[in-house]
Amino acid sequence: MTTTLFTDGWTFHRDGVDAGIPVRLPHDAMIGEPRSADAGTDNHGGFFAGGAYVYRKRWTAPDDAGKRSQRLTFEGVYGATRVFMNGREIGRNDSPYREFSVPLDVVTPGEALTIEVYVDNRHVPNSRWYTGSGIYRPVWLESDGAVHIAPDGVRIVTRTVDQGRQRSDAVVDVETRIDGPVPASAEVFVAFELDGKVEASGAASVSKGVANVSIPIADARLWSAEHPHLYDVRVSVLFDAQTLDERHLRTGLRTIEVDARQGLRINHEQVLLRGTAVHHDNGLLGAATWTDAERRRARLLKEAGYNAIRSAHNPLSRAFLDACDEFGLYVMDELTDVWFAHKTSHDRAEHFRDEWRADAAAMIATDRNRPSVIMYSIGNEIAESATGPGVDLALEIQAYFTEVDPTRHTTIAVNPLLAMMAAKAKPAEGGDATPPERTPATSTAANLMTAKLGRMMVLASMLPAADNASRDIFASVDIAGYNYGYASYRRARKRYPDRVIVGTESMPGDLPAIWKRVTSIPGVIGDFSWTGWDYLGEVGLGYWSYGKEPGGIAKPYPGVLAGCGVFDITGASAATLLLAQAVWGITDAPGIAVRPVDKAGQRPNKTPWLSTDAVTSWSWRGLTGRADIEVYSAEDQVELILNGRSLGRRASGPKRGFVARFHTPYEPGELVAIAYRQGVETGRSSLRSAGEPRLRLRAETEQLTGPDSLSYVWVELADGDGVVDAASVDHVSVTVSGPGVLAALGSAAPSTEEGFVDTERTTYRGRALAIVRGTGLDGEIVLNVTSQRHGDATLTLDGTALHVPGLTPASTTSPRNAS
Repeated sequence: MTTTLFTDGWTFHRDGVDAGIPVRLPHDAMIGEPRSADAGTDNHGGFFAGGAYVYRKRWTAPDDAGKRSQRLTFEGVYGATRVFMNGREIGRNDSPYREFSVPLDVVTPGEALTIEVYVDNRHVPNSRWYTGSGIYRPVWLESDGAVHIAPDGVRIVTRTVDQGRQRSDAVVDVETRIDGPVPASAEVFVAFELDGKVEASGAASVSKGVANVSIPIADARLWSAEHPHLYDVRVSVLFDAQTLDERHLRTGLRTIEVDARQGLRINHEQVLLRGTAVHHDNGLLGAATWTDAERRRARLLKEAGYNAIRSAHNPLSRAFLDACDEFGLYVMDELTDVWFAHKTSHDRAEHFRDEWRADAAAMIATDRNRPSVIMYSIGNEIAESATGPGVDLALEIQAYFTEVDPTRHTTIAVNPLLAMMAAKAKPAEGGDATPPERTPATSTAANLMTAKLGRMMVLASMLPAADNASRDIFASVDIAGYNYGYASYRRARKRYPDRVIVGTESMPGDLPAIWKRVTSIPGVIGDFSWTGWDYLGEVGLGYWSYGKEPGGIAKPYPGVLAGCGVFDITGASAATLLLAQAVWGITDAPGIAVRPVDKAGQRPNKTPWLSTDAVTSWSWRGLTGRADIEVYSAEDQVELILNGRSLGRRASGPKRGFVARFHTPYEPGELVAIAYRQGVETGRSSLRSAGEPRLRLRAETEQLTGPDSLSYVWVELADGDGVVDAASVDHVSVTVSGPGVLAALGSAAPSTEEGFVDTERTTYRGRALAIVRGTGLDGEIVLNVTSQRHGDATLTLDGTALHVPGLTPASTTSPRNAS
């Protein structure tokens, strides 16, 4: 099989508009739609509008047309999708997270063809978060000969791992399925390579279209989160000294074991999951799945101390999974947020029974050979799982996963409060579903109750009624997944001694209590917080408002963000990360955070999904008043020093929830925190206020290699040492010249009428973020930024051409012009 990207040369058209705008895929059409208080997605989708769109591309049939089969594989299209070639429909797909392929029946080499993709995402809301619209993930052109390896035809399983003191040996089974008229004497050859050198290989004859090769690998380099070693695997179909087809993959060697006594073990070593959840959008870029954006999120989460990711609440992209393989992140890949009971008006729940197998098959095919994927979640907060029909369906789904991929375990994320509500709710007409959104038994309803009544979900998990409502569904999967149910872990393990437990969703501020249980109760294998990266939509779930501003977890327009990420949508970390690092004991330095001094004296309207609004800044230029300071540490005491004078020592560590709190009138200068264990200093950290701030630019990447490369450029109001002033605000304007385009511009402001596809933006907490994309041409890319009050700044990036099969230099038209 040959595979090339099919992402350039497209034009984008709004429904009914013949004139198109050049775009390079992936592309999110929704991020450029107007926002308004009455937009169709409502609070769920960040008040964006839905729409219908056409993507069009002219394509010339290759020289081997008619001799090899051609197909297009779409990694993901959000909206009801119809694919046409020269006006004839050749494929369709309505499941927005499913990979799907359409055949290109081409027989004439050099034939000029028009590919059109019609995407209809007008019926919104169809999700509880921002989804995006259009061809938001990459497209591939794939070509096969008469005899070829099936699309999901290579299945690699590490059968055994024998770890000694000096080395680790492994045995790997490789099953290869072949389509077409396979010659009788054909064989499959498999080679495992490291750094271009073959480390182990084996071959087997093909029988009835299948070849099974078992390969011992001596002194194997095993894959784990701590040591994410990857092998390049070459699988070849050979006949009469010729290669009929070949497939190249990357995989890691690792085994998975789970039981109630020893928990989760990777390569026979116990692992506790320091996890968090991520949605699929890329913040300022919307839902567009650019590889560099996915890699950046995964890298920052791994560097922060996380070792596990839960996809929320649909399968991760190939690019994110590639990054998890490379950086070493365990993955719980999740199938869906909806079964057969509606959560929003247009979420296709009525089609779930007919489509779940195809969705599951596509997810498993993408995940099958990835070492990072260690378990599947078959659903999130499925209210009907507390009913008889729901449990029956769970058993059916579980049986399917076990049959198609027996190498991984399954879970389901159950909210005990929601399960209890659903068990008591009247069934819908027909008796086979929990009532839709208008009834109490929904995720949204449970969230609203918790927001109004405090720790409702956590306390509800301890009730016998919650146990009764969840025991059957937990018995249908391998691992019991608890959303906000950590208080019941000890009781559940006593009552169900064979139950393995994972916290599939939790509030970041509860981590001290959760981790105490994870580390002390056998069979509890880890926790996933909500959430690792902030996201568009579900507006106001986490961010606080102040005074008379609207509160609650469903805030009105112009709110745009959920506001509960450990990282905000620009990639800046919050105080909840300092708490997690202290709880996990992965740093000696205390972490300092300060509640916003510009909100001092105002009553905060809190939500349970954000334990603190503190930020890591001691620069609040021109402000006075009380400063509330939080110092996070696993040590027993911390001391805080302001401008050389001690503000005293306070207890910290586990007995104080890993945080010590100080209060003092704000004054500019330096704030130093010192951690002590039994009176001996173990670490220190500091924050300082900025001098005179000026507009400054800081690029995370200075070289853009190829047409899909991204550079994240921080637009900051900072002093000469780079200290950003959190109180400074300005309006900035951005232009890009040379072989690059401005892909997005925005900030982490949770409520704003400004968009992400404009060239102007107001800073938030002293920052904005510009994302620049290369065009695949050589030359200097110049970023010019002007501000109203803090001067101007210029930054030069290096654009470098890189030949990638299927890609040509990009149009210099900015993606924002398609919006």
